[in-house]
Amino acid sequence: MPRTVTVGVDGSPEGLAAADWAAREARLRAVPLRVVHAGEQQPHAYAPFATEAVALPGEDRCARMLQDAEVSLTYRHPGLGIIAEQLAGQPAAVLSAAAREAEVLVLGSRGLGRASGRLFGSVALAVVGRAEGPVVLVRAEADDAYRHRADSRGIASETTPYRDVVLGLRLPGRSAEAVLEFAFDAAARRATGLRVVHGWNAMPLPRAGERDERALEPDGPLAETLRPWREKFPGVEVTEEAVIGRPGAHLADASRDASLLVLGGRRRSTPVGPHIGPVTHEVLQRAIAPVAVVPHH
Repeated sequence: MPRTVTVGVDGSPEGLAAADWAAREARLRAVPLRVVHAGEQQPHAYAPFATEAVALPGEDRCARMLQDAEVSLTYRHPGLGIIAEQLAGQPAAVLSAAAREAEVLVLGSRGLGRASGRLFGSVALAVVGRAEGPVVLVRAEADDAYRHRADSRGIASETTPYRDVVLGLRLPGRSAEAVLEFAFDAAARRATGLRVVHGWNAMPLPRAGERDERALEPDGPLAETLRPWREKFPGVEVTEEAVIGRPGAHLADASRDASLLVLGGRRRSTPVGPHIGPVTHEVLQRAIAPVAVVPHH
């Protein structure tokens, strides 16, 4: 199967927002968009992508939802190759397999203010915990124009430059080559800067917002980690920010001014199956920008 950006839709507003974000990502990457519905469960009641569509009695709602998505996305993103598929099987397992085959898997997220800030259902959390490829979570309330900088009139739109990509990086770190490559590549494709937030303690300290200037020394561990990637992506302007305190809070705050927030997701196995760490969990609950979780070992 050719490489794609794949999005899982279920008829929810979160899924619809994710589909639109995924279409833009597919155009940035110059690959087709694959729109999938996993499992046999009927989709949520939704405002159809194609406003003129009217469901017929006894019609397969899953098939109709995918058809509506394909028609609407083709209209809004002319020239983009789109594949719409209904996949049988347990949703988390099916979507995890889809992530393995895709450049990026995109899912929807509710964010704060809805269902106590939790992701929609347990499927997204299960997929993030077990996926072997990057997974991006997109909020239903996301406005793509917000991910762009304002012009001289104070108006942000798809015609203005992207805001920075933010990378949450923990050092001294385990192997995070895939995370660094994804973040630098995302910034390069958006022709924007990369803001690297690094240096934290798992427990809050008395001065939680204090900057750790030692980590920013030219020969420090952060500089050494970033040096080969600066050389590989010379057009990406990198800003380093070392902080002390609770990482989830810092990264959620950084997401307010980002086009994309990138995290590493170390796969953790437990007796009840794979799960995500506490920092990733907090960020997925609180972040404003779309969040990419890139697995590493």
